Amino acid sequence: MNAAELQKHLEEHGQQHVLKFLDDLSPADQESFSKTLSAINFEQLNDLFNASFSESSWAELAAAAKVPPAKTLEDFANAESYADARAKGLETLAGGKVAMVIVAGGQGSRLGFDHPKGMFPIGPVSDRTLFQIFFENVKARGAESNTTIPLYIMTSPPTHVETVEFLTANDWFGVAESDVRVFCQGTMPAVDENGKLLLDSKGSIFQSPDGHGGTLKALEVNGCLDDMQQRGIEHLFYAQIDNPLVQVCHPALIGYHVLAASEMTTQVVRKVEPLQKVGNVVEVDGVVQIIEYSDLPEQYARQTNDDGSIKLWAGNIAVHLFTYDFLKKSVANADSLPFHRAHKKVPFIDGDGNLVTPESPNAFKFEKFIFDLLPSAQNAIVCEVDPAEGFCAVKNAPPATSETPQHVKDAIVALHRSWLESAGAKVSEGVKVEISPMFATDRESLVKKIEAGTIVDSDKFFDA
Repeated sequence: MNAAELQKHLEEHGQQHVLKFLDDLSPADQESFSKTLSAINFEQLNDLFNASFSESSWAELAAAAKVPPAKTLEDFANAESYADARAKGLETLAGGKVAMVIVAGGQGSRLGFDHPKGMFPIGPVSDRTLFQIFFENVKARGAESNTTIPLYIMTSPPTHVETVEFLTANDWFGVAESDVRVFCQGTMPAVDENGKLLLDSKGSIFQSPDGHGGTLKALEVNGCLDDMQQRGIEHLFYAQIDNPLVQVCHPALIGYHVLAASEMTTQVVRKVEPLQKVGNVVEVDGVVQIIEYSDLPEQYARQTNDDGSIKLWAGNIAVHLFTYDFLKKSVANADSLPFHRAHKKVPFIDGDGNLVTPESPNAFKFEKFIFDLLPSAQNAIVCEVDPAEGFCAVKNAPPATSETPQHVKDAIVALHRSWLESAGAKVSEGVKVEISPMFATDRESLVKKIEAGTIVDSDKFFDA
């Protein structure tokens, strides 16, 4: 639309203030800005700003919530054994029916790391990056089954180019480039507390990634779902880049998912404290769903059982398995993933053209969450994992005391020490150990590589 049409369009929605500095822009920047503004669905944005899920509604939901049946991999429903599930998982992998989706759009800002978080070095001995750890896990899992596991990496607009450059420079960490697709998630404008768009420069509005739920649409619009269909993919293993302890494409977990004919399987951990910042996996009226920690009223978060344990104990760690058919079906249903509002601090350009950095939340961002697919999934199941075996995300820089790089490195060392000791090795006190998936993908495969009685008395990285 031309300038006059754009002005009228914005006036109709009360957003004409964003054009205040239009004359300061070059013709090319004016055209780019106009295209961005023309593409905004103002009706949707207005509806999202005005919609809210009240505190009382969340309380009502929480009051009726209980934790759904959650089995560990060693204790399956329907009396399926661990060995059976592992065999089924290996069969599914060997058939080339599994792909891996990694959400990697975040930046390392909270870590004091001005790059995509996947580039952050986290190996306690090797200094390997998060990307390398995940890529090598995928490659090794495929090799175990004489197959390849296609890898789909979702970035965000701020991280996309640098991510591609980094992966290319590192030769995709040994994974064939033809088996990797890097795609970018969508964005949503933020609005201030009056529902008005915010400028982040004189010629652009503030937009933020549309949440990990944006994975669904991004897989579709970037041709990834079509690529999966052509490859014969039937199951997608989903995880986020900040957790290097993810049990990537774990055969028993895949087998559990397949044997249960589940459209969506979710891994959980036991919360260590009631207000832990993880989603709460619950069941209400027979439907499995997640109440985000920010939506769960504190009185319900603090509920306990008779023995004093946390009632709503199942914490979401963003590790899921989906069937391809379920995701394809969900794409066609526009309401399968609703937007959530988040009150955040957003820097903006004021009416005088000055940058303002707010000290308190001043705007609403809109995000989708992938876990909102749970209620519509047939045979949704929940699998508990010991955090020491599968969850330790890196999020914070010191002086924080948890989810710091050192905290995560210590967790990797502790896990790999336990693998070695299970295999009959002896690791001296204070020694750091790290095991590459190219050497062993889990404790079962490590037993075949380590001689009982092996002594590790100095820091060691076990590589291929």
